[in-house]
Amino acid sequence: MREVFDDVERWRAGGHRIAVARVVGLEGSGPRDPGATMVVNDAGEVAGSVSGGCVEGAVVTAALEVLDGSRERGVISFGYSDDEAFAVGLTCGGTIHLYLEPLDW
Repeated sequence: MREVFDDVERWRAGGHRIAVARVVGLEGSGPRDPGATMVVNDAGEVAGSVSGGCVEGAVVTAALEVLDGSRERGVISFGYSDDEAFAVGLTCGGTIHLYLEPLDW
């Protein structure tokens, strides 16, 4: 979370709503360890990383849905077979579990 703190503070000062995605579990190997954090503001700006790039786009979409109310906060998971993982860039082939929520002040 420390790596995104400056962005969160700047966005908060600018009046933006923010969603936080945090790695809370892994099955098999994963690109980032539990605790890795990504934040997304309501303008679609992103700071941090939860997967090193391979599922970041899907996480941004889910974060924006949390902010607009079309998705509830909670755990979302991304996992692939070895062949699918390689195709999307998730070379580890594992499953990552993220907790996604709006940042409430």
